Amino acid sequence: MKKLLPLFLVLLFAFASKNVSAQCSMCQATAESSRDAGSANSEGINKGVMYLFFTPYLIIGTVGYFWWKARKKAQEQ
Repeated sequence: MKKLLPLFLVLLFAFASKNVSAQCSMCQATAESSRDAGSANSEGINKGVMYLFFTPYLIIGTVGYFWWKARKKAQEQ
């Protein structure tokens, strides 16, 4: 039973979650009004979100690459 508890909790949280908005209400209102007015602010917000999305993956990938390289070098010796 103890082995099934984490799986049960994951399924519980996955199916019991509510729909949430990814942006705060002020950010969403600014982006929508900028887009409707033809401003480039909404493009800037989208680029900022993409920057924040990819940065952790780049950091983890870089650390993982150097770790793999050091491990490969240690195995050769």
